Amino acid sequence: MPITNTAKKSLKKSLQRRQINIKRKELLRTTEKQYRKLIAESNIPEAQKTLNILYKLLDKAAKNKLIKKNKAARDKSKLTKLLKKK
Repeated sequence: MPITNTAKKSLKKSLQRRQINIKRKELLRTTEKQYRKLIAESNIPEAQKTLNILYKLLDKAAKNKLIKKNKAARDKSKLTKLLKKK
């Protein structure tokens, strides 16, 4: 347990950040699942809209160091390939 006031504040802050990061990752995963489902159903216009949202989420996640830049680039490339196949 933290003893000093700054350590207590730091712990509280890190717990809050952890909750925010968990929500952001969850949103990223659910949006990706939704995108893959739309691709499977061959709903291309909706999939294109979802892909734009996914790009934004991946870029923000990389910017906030939630995921690494290269992973964001890999995921964007992989998701685009799925759309181009259809």
